[in-house]
Amino acid sequence: MGTRERRDRSDSIDRELSSSFLASAKAHLSNPESVALGAVGGYGRGELAPGSDLDLLILHDGSIDSNALNEFVNAFLYPLWSSGRAVDNSVRTRSETRDVASEDIRVALGLLDLRFVAGNKDLVSAVDEDSRESWRKNQKKYLPKLKQSLEERAERSGELAFLLEPDLKEARGGLRDITALHAIGASGVVPVALERVAPSHALLSNVRDALHELSGKSRDQLLLTEQDRVAEHMGFADADILMLEIAKAARAVDYLLDLTWHRIDQQAGQSWLSKRSRKNSPEIAKGLVLADEEIAIKSDYLISQDSEIGLRAAAAAAQRGLPISIDACIAMAENFKQLSNPWPRTAREDLVALIGGGSQMIRVFEALDQEGLIEKWIPQWSHVRFLPQRNVLHRHTVDRHMLETAVKAAALTRTVKRPDLLLVAALFHDIGKGFPAKDHSEYGEELIRPLALRIGFDQQDSDVLALMVREHLLLSEVATRRDLDDPATIKLVVDKVKDPDALQLLHALSIADGQATGRTAWSDWKATLVKTLVDRCLAAMSGTKPVAQPDLIPTKSLNGDLSVTISQGDGIYEIDVVSRDQVGLLSIVAGVLSISRLEVRAARTKTTEDIAVFRWTVALDPNATLPSEEKLLELIRKGIHGELDLGRKIDERIDNYRRYPGIPTPPPVVSVMNDIATSATVIEVRMHDRPGVLYSVAKAISRTGVDIRAAIVSTLGAEAFDTLYVTDVQGNALSEGQARLLANQVENLLNTYL
Repeated sequence: MGTRERRDRSDSIDRELSSSFLASAKAHLSNPESVALGAVGGYGRGELAPGSDLDLLILHDGSIDSNALNEFVNAFLYPLWSSGRAVDNSVRTRSETRDVASEDIRVALGLLDLRFVAGNKDLVSAVDEDSRESWRKNQKKYLPKLKQSLEERAERSGELAFLLEPDLKEARGGLRDITALHAIGASGVVPVALERVAPSHALLSNVRDALHELSGKSRDQLLLTEQDRVAEHMGFADADILMLEIAKAARAVDYLLDLTWHRIDQQAGQSWLSKRSRKNSPEIAKGLVLADEEIAIKSDYLISQDSEIGLRAAAAAAQRGLPISIDACIAMAENFKQLSNPWPRTAREDLVALIGGGSQMIRVFEALDQEGLIEKWIPQWSHVRFLPQRNVLHRHTVDRHMLETAVKAAALTRTVKRPDLLLVAALFHDIGKGFPAKDHSEYGEELIRPLALRIGFDQQDSDVLALMVREHLLLSEVATRRDLDDPATIKLVVDKVKDPDALQLLHALSIADGQATGRTAWSDWKATLVKTLVDRCLAAMSGTKPVAQPDLIPTKSLNGDLSVTISQGDGIYEIDVVSRDQVGLLSIVAGVLSISRLEVRAARTKTTEDIAVFRWTVALDPNATLPSEEKLLELIRKGIHGELDLGRKIDERIDNYRRYPGIPTPPPVVSVMNDIATSATVIEVRMHDRPGVLYSVAKAISRTGVDIRAAIVSTLGAEAFDTLYVTDVQGNALSEGQARLLANQVENLLNTYL
């Protein structure tokens, strides 16, 4: 069973048909050389499966009387029909074939595999030449039709890699998609790396052969009832291993097809980006450029010296909604350098930004996975990679289910205070699956603790992640199986979770997990029950406390009215600014850092009497140089004295930021609460990060005459979470009406930048 057997089967049919065809032509035609027999489709490729149809093209030169032609065709085909063979045939002249192929994409595709069997070889050669020339010349007409037909078929048949009972031929990632890749390659429009799917082609063809042989039918759907027999027949230990290999093969096909269509679409678009050479393209991140609407590696960059480039490329691609080039993925795999343990903060943030890319993330993650990079970063991924689930509630393999959960979680980042923990927990919540002797939630907790520490989370965050993985089914199970009016039910959850912030994280994870599983696992009814349970537990916990104000001590004494200190940390910089306080100072300092191309990762600010202390953790834009302390001090002074148009310069950065494709993100969320302990109003802003976020927020607040007493700023992956403590001019918390008005003003301003 394999390529040789399929070829031998085709050759055997060739001999049988050739003899019959020539005998029929000699008996019924005055000129036997006026006809020819060609094989098309799978038979034309010499890939005849046991139950495959015989796709035949009978060609004639147009000189034959119609009655004689009918007699000849019937004489040739009748024995085939009588024997029970499935035959798909057509009878045409060269010009008729050309005309039909120009209108019917299925005919045009079949002719690309045309192969001579018997009769006048020149007729077949002429039609073959016509077909290939037409396919190349009319690619702009054919390829959109091909893409549409593949999309319609995928909609009907689903994705081969993730179906419990897949159709090996028709499903996305199956044999028809491999044929489509060959057809695209024949068009010459873009290069297609067909060697990457050769192993997939062989495996799927072999499985199909075994299915036909064992079932005695031509059906290509691999039913659950047949998987064990097929696995045994092919020498696999069990059906799970067979299905894992099928998923692996299908995903390789799907990935290459997706990337190929992207390259075709990019070439058709001829955008300004596609005209840039890789050498002249500006860096979008260290060592990375945007070339032909793909994330690529700068031509002269030494990637072997950079352990973080893979995650940096992944984050850049996912957040821009673009793929990583195959060449870049291969180069990163071949020159892989292991990250330090624990990971640098920048690497962890890039991982979070990748996971938070929503649906666009899957294409990027798949590219990295195809080259083995995910397993190199996260060895625990190896076990769940392509792991099937024999569970009717699930639609996907374990790894794809976790990716889909992360996609759903990306839409819920505004509902929690730690979106980074939500996204990481979503990606790894089922990491403990596939070990029959162990409960997957409990074992997942064992796996996530060291993994979280290695990624760079501290012990407290690792504990939260472990809780989320261990209890990711808790809320759904309790809400649907216990009496929510019973205080013991509420106590059960509160005793397990304890912290309100962790409970909100667990709630978001439950929603994402349920939605990714499907409607059978997550309904409006279940969502309502879970929310009711969470609300009652939060009430029992007495609500959420505001983030504590920072306690800052300046590293440098104030000399005059302003001082700036820069120190280098773990791939990032810390900047301390100490100044006499004044209205709008936070906005000015944030704006200066933004126009200096310093990306804020975190910040702590506090004003004591008339002295304001700022501690910024920043990363440097790859196209910028680090400004000196003197330069920053000069820019801040100009901003204070109104000599610097920060608004215009930041608008320019935002416009440049918008030039690149992006991903859909939830709108900003602004909430307020009063903190009795500090007599201040707490404003929390949650939004997707972009240039000048804190500048915009602080400026909006300052315009209202409100004083910013302190701020805690965090950039978690691609999400910004800003907490500001504000008071009125008398130093008191805002009234409820003032606070609500301020929140609306800030939210409206931020929405204008989306």
